[in-house]
Amino acid sequence: MSSAFFEIAGHKISPDHYINGQRVAAAESFELFCPIDQRLLGRVAEGSANHVDAAIRAAERAFPTWAALTAAERKLYLDRFAEEIGKRADAFSAVESNDAGVLLSRMRHGVVPRAMLNITWFAQHALDLQTRPIDTEQARHIVKHDPAGVAVIITPWNSPLMLSTWKLGPALAAGNTCILKPPEWAPLTCSLLADAAHAAALPAGVFNVVQGTGANTGAKLVSDPRVARVSFTGSVPTAKRIAQAAGANLVPCSLELGGKSPFIVLADADIDNAAATAALMYRNAGQVCLAGTRLLVDEKIVDAFITTMRRYVENLVIGDPRDEATEIGPIIHPRQVERVTGFVERAVSAGARVLWGGAMHPFGAQYYRPTLLTDVKQGDEIVQTEVFGPVLTLQTFTSDEEAIELANGTDYGLGGVCYGETTHATAVAEQVRTGFIWVNSFGIRDLAAPFGGIKRSGIGREGGDWSFEFFCDVKDVVVPKKPFRASFAQQ
Repeated sequence: MSSAFFEIAGHKISPDHYINGQRVAAAESFELFCPIDQRLLGRVAEGSANHVDAAIRAAERAFPTWAALTAAERKLYLDRFAEEIGKRADAFSAVESNDAGVLLSRMRHGVVPRAMLNITWFAQHALDLQTRPIDTEQARHIVKHDPAGVAVIITPWNSPLMLSTWKLGPALAAGNTCILKPPEWAPLTCSLLADAAHAAALPAGVFNVVQGTGANTGAKLVSDPRVARVSFTGSVPTAKRIAQAAGANLVPCSLELGGKSPFIVLADADIDNAAATAALMYRNAGQVCLAGTRLLVDEKIVDAFITTMRRYVENLVIGDPRDEATEIGPIIHPRQVERVTGFVERAVSAGARVLWGGAMHPFGAQYYRPTLLTDVKQGDEIVQTEVFGPVLTLQTFTSDEEAIELANGTDYGLGGVCYGETTHATAVAEQVRTGFIWVNSFGIRDLAAPFGGIKRSGIGREGGDWSFEFFCDVKDVVVPKKPFRASFAQQ
């Protein structure tokens, strides 16, 4: 056990793992740097094979007792967990802002309340899934959602707190025990989650945090045959490796893999509203899987749209995410900066034209200007591949059919946006092949609704019943309504 910690904005964070209700130090560690100003935040424990084994054994031991609790009993624990997150709202906000470069104001007013809701909402929803009878003429079918076992949860660096709780909520509420593998570029709010879980008196082994790199710690977790479920949000290449490792043990995986979503602006759209929403695609320095990064605009209104959107983009405040006035902060890591700049440079070399941006911002080493590229072709890398930075492309169309063809013309299918007269925009949106699409809006979410993508954007759905379908073994208890006698004729 270790008592080591380091401090961010007056808040103490443990760099150690959290296994079986205790902090566990490691011989190996890795450095963690702040994306705002590149200062060293500290060193974080690297999970070894022994740490992975200890966490899985702890989760296995805790599973029978946790699974045997009623949904109402688990809800008492989870409600306290959410309360402890709320008590630490300032710490979660300050730490994730420094760790991941996200806006401090967004953490305070959006992410922390949502993280609490992720826990309490799914705890309540589990009560509704205890029994769901299906009555037929022959029998009564009692559909039960039994917990699967040990769940491994792997979250990305762009929103670690929100996405961790988004998965932990249903997994724990269903009766699974969990091992959370935080993102190596932004692991610290996951460490704070362990503190909140400990203060809420979650039984030892129910919730564990093992830090480390994906290639080392993550690979060991997902390939272990004792694991019953793997839930991952991240990149397509990593997802393929996870699916291959888990598949060897026939372990189900839920994979949310980002996208290259279309943002369609029809000729009858409210141009000002559409342009203002399009500027939102640069939030979190473009590091948002939901962003509509491919602007598809009707040729008849494209000039007016560009003029209007430029005005909104020029007013965006780029700077320190801890400043309340800031609207766009830094890119998470130097390697991600290289990725973004490489995409833009190759696109320009291939003939793309920069309408604005296209270069680093003078505020700091990891700040990139909001960028819009036009004169791109459908087959270009910049159109087909997720950049995950503040870079959008612009293409035009002359008919609904062409807009739909362009929208569907990538290997991704996570989300989308469609602006236009409501009936018209809805009709177009229904023909776009994505997991979800917003009409004349963006970012409206409800925990009861399904979330996930198609094609290379992932496998499975999260939210509402869909989360429980994944984290549970669904069982049908069949009770006949009439006396049953075995007969070969009946079979």
